[in-house]
Amino acid sequence: MGSLKRVNQTYESDEPIMHNSIAGIILAGGRSSRMGQDKPLTLLAGKPMIAHVAERLRPQVSALACSANGDVNRLSFLDCPILADQGPNQGEDGPLAGLLAGLEWAHSAGHSHIVTVPTDAPFLPLDLVARLQSAPSLDQAALAISQTGPEPLFVLWPCSALPVMTKRFAQGERGPRTLLELISYQRVEFDAPDDGPDPFFNVNRPDDLAAAEYWIKGW
Repeated sequence: MGSLKRVNQTYESDEPIMHNSIAGIILAGGRSSRMGQDKPLTLLAGKPMIAHVAERLRPQVSALACSANGDVNRLSFLDCPILADQGPNQGEDGPLAGLLAGLEWAHSAGHSHIVTVPTDAPFLPLDLVARLQSAPSLDQAALAISQTGPEPLFVLWPCSALPVMTKRFAQGERGPRTLLELISYQRVEFDAPDDGPDPFFNVNRPDDLAAAEYWIKGW
């Protein structure tokens, strides 16, 4: 039986709850320019950073996929579909390209929603999906709000928004926040944890990687 600990105004289990209509999408299409190496494959505590993300998200969803640019075969070890980013400019269209790829895949598989997370968040909340799904109206998106502000890559997106988002992407829109405003969204507040790393911490640079290594070893 999983243990419980207080995190972010609720109690999270080390055995996350599965939500059958929600698919998880790891956004791994960035250029990793600040890291200086392929961020999803950057080793953290002896395994690729994206593997940490997948391990925390997979138990919370009924299906998992990863959106990426470049050689998608390099991520085959994740044992999930690897989706090529939408759009003509691989790596240049931002996270929205991966979001659209995830929405199309999830919609075709019969899911009603997706939850997106970035590839550089190895401490993401184990109750992320449950908290976002608890928003009053699932016809809207649900945006995670951390102690530092909005987290526009940690979002529950309804697949019903796919047509309008696809249209706006074709018209040149590339900002997830703009699309959130377009389809309307609800805010879901996450407080700072009592101990351990910030669950929304992003490993963007080598010094962030060093900090993450420290937390994993001492947490």
